[in-house]
Order: sequence, then C-alpha cells, then structure tokens
Amino acid sequence: MSTTLIVNEIFRSVQGEGTRAGSICAFVRLTGCNLRCNWCDTRYAWDDGRPMEIADVLARLAELHCPLVEVTGGEPLLQSGATELLERLCDENYEVLLETNGSYNISSVDSRVVRIVDFKCPSSGHVSANKWINVEYLTGRDEVKFVIADRDDFDFAVEALREHDLSGICTVIFSPLWNAMDTAVLAGWLIEEGLDVRLGLQLHKIIWPDEERGV
Repeated sequence: MSTTLIVNEIFRSVQGEGTRAGSICAFVRLTGCNLRCNWCDTRYAWDDGRPMEIADVLARLAELHCPLVEVTGGEPLLQSGATELLERLCDENYEVLLETNGSYNISSVDSRVVRIVDFKCPSSGHVSANKWINVEYLTGRDEVKFVIADRDDFDFAVEALREHDLSGICTVIFSPLWNAMDTAVLAGWLIEEGLDVRLGLQLHKIIWPDEERGV
C-alpha cells in the first residue's frame, strides 16, 4: 500500500531563500506543524490539507517539469511518510531540498537531500524546541538559517554560530523577519561582527508582497 501524506499545496515558483534563491523550484508543502512561531507566515499550512499518496505527489511534480524540488511545511518531518517521499524524490533524480524547523532529528533523512535547518531565535517563542544534536548530522551541502527580528535574536544566533562552529560546517544564513527587522540594520550588524554568514532576503516576498500562499 502506498504511503499517504497530508499535503497543503504543490506549486512551481521562484525559490525565495537560501543558496538557490532565484532558481525555479517546485514546492511540496506538507500540512501540520508542532510549533506555533509568533511570526509564522504559513499559518494556513497548520491544518489545511488533503490526503495524497506519494505516487500522486510524484505524478503532480512530473507535470511541473522542474528538476529542483523543496519539501516544506508547516514542519515536514511531523509526518512519518516525509522521509519516504524525500527518498523517492532522490531516486527520481530530483535535486531535493528539505526545510525543517530544527525541532526534529534529521539523521533519518536521506543523505542526498539538502537539509535546510531553521533554528529558532527568541522572537519565535520556541528556542527550547531547537535540537542542537542536529549539528552533528549536518554536512557541507546543508544549510542553517536563523530568522532575525531584533538584536536579541541576532545575539542569540551569533552565540549559536560560534558555539557550534556552524560556519565551519555549512552555509549559514541570517534572514531579517519580513516587515519587522530593518535589512540595512541587520546588514550593518553582520559587517560589524565580520561574520562568515550570508544575509538572506525572502525574494518571493519582494516579487509578490501581497501574496500569502505559493505563487
């Protein structure tokens, strides 16, 4: 019997974040999240979704003709079938990205997948959910992201960066919270500190500022 997932949406758009920002990407957004971040911009994915067998997800992606696929949420790893989906996507020769909130162990995720781990800063309300053991499983092809809303978030992220030597493992991205953190201010802090990180902008929100859901 084929594994069933609860899927919020599948669409093709421009990758807005990370090292592949600007690339055309197909997104599989799974329903459900174990966190309720104060600034979450995908609240519609907490509960809204429909059952789809993995075979049907793959069939829909084949129609989109896009070699780059990101599985996101919500929190994808909340659903036990997500790791099977990721493996199947790799077997189909897609370049596969996983965006995960840092609260689930990523060791079971197929090593061919690029794991984008979004560790939570204080403004999220969920610092205690971070599973720092995930640092042990990161490789040079993965990415770590911190969403920064204020100076407290920045200082927290800098401390984590240095404590876990994250820049020595993979690409690290500091992303300003949309409509809350002044990008120029964050850029200035990065320059002052001389950090080996990237400033990450949400390109999709710049292109489509009035769109809440995937375009």
